[in-house]
Amino acid sequence: MMEPKLQPAHFRHNLFRLARFFAILILVVLLLPYLLAPLYRVIDPVSVPMLWRWITGARVTRSVVPMARMSPILPATVIAAEDAHFCTHHGVDLGEIREALRDRDEIAEVRGASTISQQTAKNLFLWNGRSFVRKALELPLALWIDLVLGKRRLLEIYLNIAEWGPNGEFGADAGARFAFGQSAADMTPHQAALLAAVLPNPHRRSARLPGPSVRRLAGIFEARARRVTAGCARDRS
Repeated sequence: MMEPKLQPAHFRHNLFRLARFFAILILVVLLLPYLLAPLYRVIDPVSVPMLWRWITGARVTRSVVPMARMSPILPATVIAAEDAHFCTHHGVDLGEIREALRDRDEIAEVRGASTISQQTAKNLFLWNGRSFVRKALELPLALWIDLVLGKRRLLEIYLNIAEWGPNGEFGADAGARFAFGQSAADMTPHQAALLAAVLPNPHRRSARLPGPSVRRLAGIFEARARRVTAGCARDRS
């Protein structure tokens, strides 16, 4: 006996239910970072690159260190190297974005076009690579985490999730131990500048065996760090 054909109305109803399910699923995925971010005021998060390495069985070395136990020169140097207007913008530096867009062919090489807030949002919730879709998701997330976490906590998270070595060294302490054989608490200004110079690509740059370009950048960042004020990383609240 032949099975009865599915009626058009029944088919449309099932199609609508399926579309609604996927719409709700996409909405939940998009909203989840906004729900998780406030929890990170008290919870130490892991990044997407860390999770991916764990899933694929790759090595991950990380120990969370409060910023109060890091050498004070490290946060100042990272701000000087990565995001000079960190203290004054609200997560996105529109001036730097406009400058980068004037030379779109070189946008991947412009340091400072992506703020510390944007990099933290990307590392916590998104993926690597150049993509307008990722940027569209990243910008509002950066504004949100800058608002709900505050400057000091956001910077502390960034310092503890940034990738600072070629073989799964995440966070300032793991990076300092790999490069210099000592903790993040004991770094000199020059060592802090070398670590800052390997961002954002510790697979091609090395603080352990710095080449001429890394040493040149480190010299620039060490000089800039002296101009970063002590109150730069404070919360606006």
